[in-house]
Amino acid sequence: MTENHARLSPALVETIAGLSAGTISTLAVHPLDVIKTRLQIQREAATLGNGFGILRSLIANERPIQSLYRGLTPNLVGNASSWALFFYFKSLAEKQLVLFHERRSNVLTSPGHLPTAQESRNVLSPADYFIASGIAGTVITLSTNPIWVLKTRMLSSDKGTEGAYESMWHGAKQVLKTEGVRGFYRGAGVSLLGNSHGAVQFAVYEPLKNLWRKYLARDQPLGQKEEKLGNTATLVISGSAKIVAGTVTYPYQVLRSRLQTYHSEERFGRGIRGVAAKIWREEGWKGFYRGLGTNVVRVLPATWVTFLVYENVRYYLPRWGS
Repeated sequence: MTENHARLSPALVETIAGLSAGTISTLAVHPLDVIKTRLQIQREAATLGNGFGILRSLIANERPIQSLYRGLTPNLVGNASSWALFFYFKSLAEKQLVLFHERRSNVLTSPGHLPTAQESRNVLSPADYFIASGIAGTVITLSTNPIWVLKTRMLSSDKGTEGAYESMWHGAKQVLKTEGVRGFYRGAGVSLLGNSHGAVQFAVYEPLKNLWRKYLARDQPLGQKEEKLGNTATLVISGSAKIVAGTVTYPYQVLRSRLQTYHSEERFGRGIRGVAAKIWREEGWKGFYRGLGTNVVRVLPATWVTFLVYENVRYYLPRWGS
């Protein structure tokens, strides 16, 4: 292995893998994100037919590609940076949790001992993965919420319509001018609640991945190099985890979209409680699941692309050039 690659820390590998995954998955499924966002801010019943209707209107536009990729810049910046930072902070939190468990069980053999990937899998529980993902998600939410405000507003409007932002930078100036710094943190409270989504997802994903690796390693001699998680296994495990997390925590996405869109207080109510009360009063429990069908269609391809890229980059990057 070259000197440069020898210096790649596990946290840096996680960061690069997350950045690559976030970039590629966003480029692949951004049009579905546009449709999902517009469905979430509708008050009438959102169906699969509504989704196709929005798709037809986007394609019928004079510039269909620009319409389908409206708001790509904040979405790309937000997703790429979020995944990179998420995996970085998640890795740091997991390492601290491993050390915490080892101290409690007096397993540490030396003061400078650092846990290996195998040790981490043996020590960490689903609850630990939930905590580590929750901590990472909180850091990301507080640092990237302004990007999501701009993204939501751009995705929910066509370029050129009255009040629509011309670009990410134009939107940032408008928010600062008309709403002040607080405008960039609309929906931050509900987004913090939404950290439960990532926490649930990884509390399912990591233990399932560990179980699969144990199954693969059952006939291997001790000390054998870590087996690569196969692409098929990655698709099944990541898809299962995403469906569970998405179904359990989807209502927060509807609340967040309505809190972050244009003129949110006049249209949907003030604050999390106000918006939630209005949805319940006018639309019932179904209102909290607007766009769920489209979201499932969207998140599965996005999840598959994200985790295929993440797992492959994470596996091959430390070995590249060795």
